Amino acid sequence: MPWIVLMFAIAAETVATTALHASQQFTRIGPTLVAVLGYCLSFYLLSLALKAIPVGIAYAIWAGLGIVLIAAIGWTLFGQKLDTPAVIGMSLILSGIVVINVFSGANPH
Repeated sequence: MPWIVLMFAIAAETVATTALHASQQFTRIGPTLVAVLGYCLSFYLLSLALKAIPVGIAYAIWAGLGIVLIAAIGWTLFGQKLDTPAVIGMSLILSGIVVINVFSGANPH
């Protein structure tokens, strides 16, 4: 169950960051409210996940997936380009998440 909560926390953070971009420096009220509420929800869910997942593992997954998801959203929704080094770097981030989840003894599954 904590892993599902962590995934929802990452999803909420991703929505909030997307809304933060769409808020245009907090000049649009709708996206601004989504950003603020999304961040509040994401941190609350992260705090619940931390009851069972070590903070280093949870944060590595949180940050890594967040980076990759936001870059993908920026590419698809906002037309932000990713060059080859960026794609390689994000592939390495995803590889690191797989290594943590599959091979690390510090990861309590």
